[in-house]
Amino acid sequence: HCHRQGKMSAEDGIPTACTTIEEVGSTGVGALTVAFLILVVSTVVFLSKANSSGVQRKYYYLSTYICGFAAMAYFAMLSGQGWTAIAGCRQFFYARYIDWAITTPLLILDLGLVAGQDFVTIAAVCGADILMIVAGYMGAVSVVTTVKWFWFLFGMAMFLPVVYSLARTFRETVITRKDPEMIELYGKIAWLTIIMWCFYPMVWLFSEGFASFSVSFEVVAYTIMDIISKCVFTFMIVSAHDALGSPTTAPTQSREYV
Repeated sequence: HCHRQGKMSAEDGIPTACTTIEEVGSTGVGALTVAFLILVVSTVVFLSKANSSGVQRKYYYLSTYICGFAAMAYFAMLSGQGWTAIAGCRQFFYARYIDWAITTPLLILDLGLVAGQDFVTIAAVCGADILMIVAGYMGAVSVVTTVKWFWFLFGMAMFLPVVYSLARTFRETVITRKDPEMIELYGKIAWLTIIMWCFYPMVWLFSEGFASFSVSFEVVAYTIMDIISKCVFTFMIVSAHDALGSPTTAPTQSREYV
């Protein structure tokens, strides 16, 4: 009933030909539920603090949108929405690609603001990042194996400048600010991002790629990475509240419009 990726046949990639679809199991659903709850709580926490924080407000707003969009995607996946059957009769959640296309540029913007990077550079990195996500999606829904791996390689080619920018370009900018707290904060969140983002293509390889992992394993793996790269990341930024713009030096109101 299930076609292997290597064997091409007329039915491949046509969902109607699938008598059974490998769907997410109870473990995967459990992971989606926990992630949805964590993301909703995070969103509410950030939103409630956004208006009371001064110069840090932009970080709270970004954190709210990052967790909020992800929460919507997880709610969709949990409700049985945002998926289709791909070659090999496997359940594929495209909802997470929509989530990534919106949230990963926001994470890069967050990193850029902490580093004090100019917006043109931030926009360029976000552009490569979005192309990387689109390539990952196109590779996942490809029926022809060679086409799938072309998309994967293109996505990885876009991933390299993103990593380089976070590890070198942004880092060099933050060092020029001569603020040890900001340099330390940037170092922590940049490496957290780089390390977590390196795991995504590995999971992709064995799930959307070779289909070796079960759908549930894929869902659990992506979920853990999403929570670390979004919730842990945003809490690390906002917990460095003082470094982001020491509000102790002046009343919040006067700093609000700086």
